[in-house]
Amino acid sequence: MTIKELEQIARALVVCVALTLVVLASQPVRAQVAGANLSGTVTDASGAAVPNANISIKNTATGIARDITTDSDGFYSAPNLLPGIYDITVSAPGFSTSVQTGLTLTVGASQGLNIPLKIGRTSEQVVVTAAAPVVQLTSSTLSAEVDSTTEHELPLNGRDWTQLATLQPGVVSVRVEAGPSNRGNRGYGTLLTISGHQPYENNYRINGISINDYSNGSPGSSIGVNLGVDAVQEFSVLTGNYPAEYGRASGGVINGITKSGTNEFHGDAYYFVRDKSLDARNYFDPMTIPPFHRDQFGASAGGPIRKNKTFIFGDYEAIRQSKSDTLP
Repeated sequence: MTIKELEQIARALVVCVALTLVVLASQPVRAQVAGANLSGTVTDASGAAVPNANISIKNTATGIARDITTDSDGFYSAPNLLPGIYDITVSAPGFSTSVQTGLTLTVGASQGLNIPLKIGRTSEQVVVTAAAPVVQLTSSTLSAEVDSTTEHELPLNGRDWTQLATLQPGVVSVRVEAGPSNRGNRGYGTLLTISGHQPYENNYRINGISINDYSNGSPGSSIGVNLGVDAVQEFSVLTGNYPAEYGRASGGVINGITKSGTNEFHGDAYYFVRDKSLDARNYFDPMTIPPFHRDQFGASAGGPIRKNKTFIFGDYEAIRQSKSDTLP
């Protein structure tokens, strides 16, 4: 065996060992600021901190729980939680177990929850229905959320979920120019001015990944829509004072997160059609209405691969359109 062959074998062994170490040492990585953050303090009846209290934060949809403990000051923090509804169980020696149910965490939110404990036996439980505070005390970010119910129930022309950002104060859509420009090379996504900023100063994020086009414009197809209403769980619109961890924007931030499977199987299928036979003739149209036909269809489904541990979700959506315009 030659020296060159030995060197090749040695390199192959090094690569195999490195890959093995990467796989064995790998940890789940969550997208930046796509999840919610929950923090607060655990205190006793007198307001003193309770150190080393055990806190279990359980997602009611997936059954997955994150277990943490408070520090010497009774403080706890759980970053990057999947948006959803949670039950929080807190226990400590000499205190009754406190159970907070029904706490809703939204995408990118920084939620504060201070938990008081009562003296008693650990086997005793104090159940409290948790509710989000009216005033957000843990963050100065100006933002609002658009949940999945709003996405599905409000009418959307072309099922473009980004259009719903205009529901928030300070967000206005800008008409897309139809003249000669390079927009046809990259799509005609909805242009938004947020808090007076230009549309090219915004940042669109899905699961923490920026999806702006190459010129930092809003994403969109050649017909001007962003598909995926059934795949987007919710999104927030940040209009000001957001932290530097978002980056890439001096305007607003559209921060979305996709759905994931739960312990129950869910799915849907849909078909939408628009046709000129359903349209009225406008002032400039000739006697025959110009051709227009749009088919929009798809399906989504999700469920558990292994309950309380592994899940799957998939979505497919397509749009077929043929049309012409009347120009005055």
